[in-house]
Amino acid sequence: MAGAGGGSRRPGARGRGAAGHAAGGVGGSRQVFVRVKTARGRTASSQRWLERQLNDPFVAESKRLGYRSRAAFKLIQLNERFNFLRPGARVVDLGAAPGGWTQISVDRVGAPGRGLVVGLDILPVEPIAGATLIEADFMADDAPQQIKAATGGLVDVVLSDMAAQTTGHPQTDHLRIVGLCEAAFEFALEVLAPEGTFVAKVFQGGSETAMLARMKRAFKAVRHAKPPASRAESAETYVVATGFRGEPETD
Repeated sequence: MAGAGGGSRRPGARGRGAAGHAAGGVGGSRQVFVRVKTARGRTASSQRWLERQLNDPFVAESKRLGYRSRAAFKLIQLNERFNFLRPGARVVDLGAAPGGWTQISVDRVGAPGRGLVVGLDILPVEPIAGATLIEADFMADDAPQQIKAATGGLVDVVLSDMAAQTTGHPQTDHLRIVGLCEAAFEFALEVLAPEGTFVAKVFQGGSETAMLARMKRAFKAVRHAKPPASRAESAETYVVATGFRGEPETD
């Protein structure tokens, strides 16, 4: 599993205050389009990726503000719309690497001190000031207990920007990301406090219907959103489930 990609910066740096960038957008001077020349050994797909990265304003702005990934802007924009990262909240970021969502969470909830943020990933994550980082598989049987031990109990928000490795086969990739989201949802059921929030990446494709039906029983409201920082050509969207009330018992 992997969180959203991006570059790294010095350990613990967050750029406090920069997270409040207006509307989670990018601003300033007009960007000049950069065209990448062909190079020996570079495939057409890698050349398109490089060209896209060099011309992506969110990539440039994330580097300027010290965010570890452009995905930080997605969380900023989702939070501006749904207001789930409140001062004093206890937050768990699943699949935290490289740390962009953890950085924003720390800034928004006021951790440490007022709030508390735990980042969990099977990969190592460079230290982030104000956050507790745990290197572990969130699917492990003892993972929920590790989180409860780190937070002192239940949490207010569970975040997941995880994406499975793609295969190039759209239907297979969709099933894999839905499976990952379902696993994150199961985790949230075990660690969320009443009225808590679950935010996760999903891919549009139809097979997530049963999972969404369960979410609607466990939360007061379940909504979808595609933040402006999400690339237009991507099928990704985010589910934001608020007002956790627990999953009803089945007969």
